[in-house]
Amino acid sequence: MVLIRTLIFLFIILILPDWYIYQRFICKSDKRWIKICYWIPTTLLLLGIVTIAITHDFYPASMQRLSYFILIFFILIFPKLIFTLISLILTPIRKIWKGNKTGEYIALAVAAFALGELIYGATEGKQHFMVRNVTIPFKDLPQAFDGYRILQISDIHSGSWTGNAKAIQKAINICNAQHADLALFTGDMVNNLASELDEFIPILSQLRAKDGVYSVLGNHDYSTYIHWKDKRMQEKQIQDLINKENNMGWHMLINDHVILHHGNDSIAIAGVENSGNPPFPDRGDLPKTLKGCDGVFTVLMSHDPTHWDRNILPETKVQLTLSGHTHEMQFSILGFSPIMFKYKEHNGLYWNGNRALFVNVGLGYVMFPFRIGAWPEITVITLKKA
Repeated sequence: MVLIRTLIFLFIILILPDWYIYQRFICKSDKRWIKICYWIPTTLLLLGIVTIAITHDFYPASMQRLSYFILIFFILIFPKLIFTLISLILTPIRKIWKGNKTGEYIALAVAAFALGELIYGATEGKQHFMVRNVTIPFKDLPQAFDGYRILQISDIHSGSWTGNAKAIQKAINICNAQHADLALFTGDMVNNLASELDEFIPILSQLRAKDGVYSVLGNHDYSTYIHWKDKRMQEKQIQDLINKENNMGWHMLINDHVILHHGNDSIAIAGVENSGNPPFPDRGDLPKTLKGCDGVFTVLMSHDPTHWDRNILPETKVQLTLSGHTHEMQFSILGFSPIMFKYKEHNGLYWNGNRALFVNVGLGYVMFPFRIGAWPEITVITLKKA
């Protein structure tokens, strides 16, 4: 369903700008060959959409082909889309001053800028790792943990980085330079298969924090996008991924928690399995995860931020929840991202009374091989005694 919705979205943004530009400019030409040639790229892209819809199987090679196609698609279409939107917005200028081409020139300049941003996002932008420092105050934080620093990363999607281990090494070097007390990974280590992680195990094993590295599973880690004939093969994929992360020195929390002690004080670090709205997996077991955490300040890792409103707030007393999943749609301009129409909590810090949720926009990328504005994020959270 995710692939079908994506392809429908691509189809719409392919046809509408092309039709607008054709009606405004191309159809006025008396040269038939110009009209025919104009539609050749559109026809090829349509054939590409149909081909992917028929052949895509979510295995690594197919995912890479999809990413390359989407990149080519947006390089060809995104400037047209921006030109069309700006041209429509500036329609009053054209109507007031007939023959004045100022609107077209403005639209063309913005479209050229958008193309430059897209190229940057597809090359440097997706590895433009940013450190976001956040201080979160709590009245009930144990005194010994005042100033405690938690490094959070999320959504690595290692299959998307195949052949670019240098970028992951850069990210881990930045993480280690923060000298955090604790490192937490909030899910989506792979796109679909545990084997995607193999190339990066030596690098990710270097991640260090004083009190260790802990992780949870995200929706992609369950390999649900592959059509498995035998469910046991899918479960083996999940277990292989868990084993690989544990062997890296990361402690996978599967509906479980650990208690960290500093002096006479302690906090709980809990990790619940992915709990998302359909079609995403819902394996979260909060009672099991938090059993024994009563009266203990708790930091809960839950990949999908919708879990906070659905279950965590009404059913638990967890003070701080850390999530990922949204990627901020890998696109944000002046604080606007279309993801806000799908997720109430999608980027940064949110409060409900004295309880907080932080949503990390992810370190990696999937399907759309670029990041614009929503740069790959390394979060350093400082807990503060209010």
